[in-house]
Amino acid sequence: MATATATRTKLVIESAEAVLGLHWFVARDFTAKDEGLEFEIITPGIKTKFDWNDPRSRDHHLVSSTNYQKAFEQGKADIYRACEWGQIRRSYDNPKGPIVARRPAMVYQSIFVRPDSPVHATINLANKTVGVQFHQGSHYSTLAMMEGFMPREEINVVHSGTVGERYEALMSGETDAATLMEPWVTLAHKNGCKELIGTFYQGTENAGAGLDPKIWEAANRAVRKAVKLINADKKKYIHYMIEEIPHKYASQLTPNDFYLPRLRYVDPAPYTQDEFQRAYNWMVTWDLVGANAKYEGLVCNRVQ
Repeated sequence: MATATATRTKLVIESAEAVLGLHWFVARDFTAKDEGLEFEIITPGIKTKFDWNDPRSRDHHLVSSTNYQKAFEQGKADIYRACEWGQIRRSYDNPKGPIVARRPAMVYQSIFVRPDSPVHATINLANKTVGVQFHQGSHYSTLAMMEGFMPREEINVVHSGTVGERYEALMSGETDAATLMEPWVTLAHKNGCKELIGTFYQGTENAGAGLDPKIWEAANRAVRKAVKLINADKKKYIHYMIEEIPHKYASQLTPNDFYLPRLRYVDPAPYTQDEFQRAYNWMVTWDLVGANAKYEGLVCNRVQ
């Protein structure tokens, strides 16, 4: 695992879509230097959708928990942020990179259908295909949102790739529905799609076991400053989300299109045992993680 020492003040953060790690983007550009640090953000930048004849598109057991974001596991990144469920699974699979804090980004994802869809309510999604990305927030949050409306055996989530791929699979008719996050939520609304159900969910940060505590503390100071900047003027930082998507979609959006309360960022905090246990116990019921894990083995809080 990549390690940061007192003499190495550059940290590499693995992050995918900007909405998931906006605090790191803003810290990189505005606050890291105040703490004597430099942040580099690396993104996978690849597509993950399988051919529909590939059994991996319908069975999460056949898909690696690291999915398409592998830099952290390969020792090429110091920090990795993701949804709490995904981090539990990854820490279970790779205990060398424990959960060290609750992530500042409280991400919003919601299920959409096309404008002409006969589906008008969540309960109408029984046995319909819902595009998610296995072992990512869209996967876990979709299961959690839908199971209150139908038996589990009627929930039909399919792996249709990254959020951009999920949007395109929805609009092309390959799937009946798709779970989206910003800026695709705003794009879906602009194009008349119907939103059925949504939720905020929390995530965590994983860090290499050898990360220097002083460097980590400095990084968290930079992140806290970034969170203050974001919350003082959310619209100012929406450009990070728009700039990362293809031009044909980005050209349809401006910061004024966004519903700002969907962008929710808080200070990093400890990931408590109660939070872990609720999430972990639920995952076990879905066979999303092994049944023999302990909080102490996966979580090592490094934030006050």
